[in-house]
Amino acid sequence: MSRRLRLAVLAVGAAGLAVLLVAACFQLPGFGGDSHPYGDRAVHASLTRATANVIASVNFDQRAFDTLGEESILFAAVLGTVVLLRQTRDERQVEPDPARVAPPVRRYALILLPVTLLVGLYVVAHGQLSPGGGFQGGVVAATALHLLYIAVDYRALERIRPVGLYEVGDAAGEAAYLVVGVAGLLAGSAFLTNILPYGTFNTLASGGTVPLLNAAIGMEVASAVIVLLARFLDQAVEIEEENGK
Repeated sequence: MSRRLRLAVLAVGAAGLAVLLVAACFQLPGFGGDSHPYGDRAVHASLTRATANVIASVNFDQRAFDTLGEESILFAAVLGTVVLLRQTRDERQVEPDPARVAPPVRRYALILLPVTLLVGLYVVAHGQLSPGGGFQGGVVAATALHLLYIAVDYRALERIRPVGLYEVGDAAGEAAYLVVGVAGLLAGSAFLTNILPYGTFNTLASGGTVPLLNAAIGMEVASAVIVLLARFLDQAVEIEEENGK
């Protein structure tokens, strides 16, 4: 395909998208008015399926397929980082020098580490009930482990952060999301349909498949952030040329 033909295809696609966006804008409710059809329907669907957090209902029920795409973007970013930052033949890993940490910094970082980890897990577990969820809680949980890097040194972080295990956790979180989606197909419904009992409103077991998808996201995000930071921190390497320079 020539460059001119590719540009022509792009122009046709962009023109079609522009027409659809303009047509959609004419159907939007008036700015500042009392009519909010999307919000009203989202809240109604959330309450119908016993999900107290409307945002979680939107992310993991009403538009769960879109969330799968967002999760896959992060998964692909981690995969690309692992491939691009892998150790090459002309690199060797060197031991970092011991860090000197001020006692107040060490003390407060060690105190905050378990607290931050607990907060992250709490945010993930209560994603269908209160603000937060797998994305936010996963980042908090991953950050908690790296407080050990601030409090002690990089070698201490390495001892509690087996990167291979978290790479498996990243893939497992992505796979778990897909498995829940396939379960909808096996039940005779659509992909990622909420097929489980909705439970009692405002309890941990409410929302059907929402808490399962939220937990899968939490595992994937926490593992992905840990792997990403590990690959970037591991770039303290020394490159030796063949001539010995």
